[in-house]
Amino acid sequence: MIGFFRWGRATKGECEFAEVARLLSHQVMNAPLEWRAPGRRLLIAMPMLALAGGAHAQRKLEIPAKWYAVRVEDDAFTVEMPGVPDHRIINDVSAGGTAFALHSYSLESGGFSYVVQTALYPADVDVTQPRRVLQAALDGRASQLASRRWDRADWREVDTVASVESIGTVRPGAMLRLLSLLKGRRFVSLAFLGPSVNGPEANRFFQSLKLR
Repeated sequence: MIGFFRWGRATKGECEFAEVARLLSHQVMNAPLEWRAPGRRLLIAMPMLALAGGAHAQRKLEIPAKWYAVRVEDDAFTVEMPGVPDHRIINDVSAGGTAFALHSYSLESGGFSYVVQTALYPADVDVTQPRRVLQAALDGRASQLASRRWDRADWREVDTVASVESIGTVRPGAMLRLLSLLKGRRFVSLAFLGPSVNGPEANRFFQSLKLR
């Protein structure tokens, strides 16, 4: 099932997965990016198992998740998510002191966490070498992994845009799959967290990305 959801103005209120968004946020610099650590430990939400009462076990009614085509700020791209995500704006600043906004869309569904982030880098950020910018982001984020390194990082092009998809272990039983790309000054990041990052939910999430 696919619905359509378009973001207008940012929603208010606390985001259940604010720490996930903060884990993936970064500060852009002409040198390697500075990593901003979360204030609390990242928790992966796991589904709760309810025990049915009575002598006979009852089968839980399975309702398929409704996936929404989420159109992000400035219509930069669309991506499908299994529900309506929470939208937050993270204020960031470049190495040259120019402020810019990082838009973060986060959602928890079925024991997995989905995070989409995007920012339009200001003019004082050097984006002439996309791989250098993306590598710096990977290096910074690796500090939050259990081994402080990615298990794998695959470089390729998505719609002729330089990108890197990486997988790492946050802690035992919690994996992080991350796709980062840079199209001109537009930074895009898709993250999927859970006990497994290669299932149908993750694949649908990443394959649904469509750049404008």
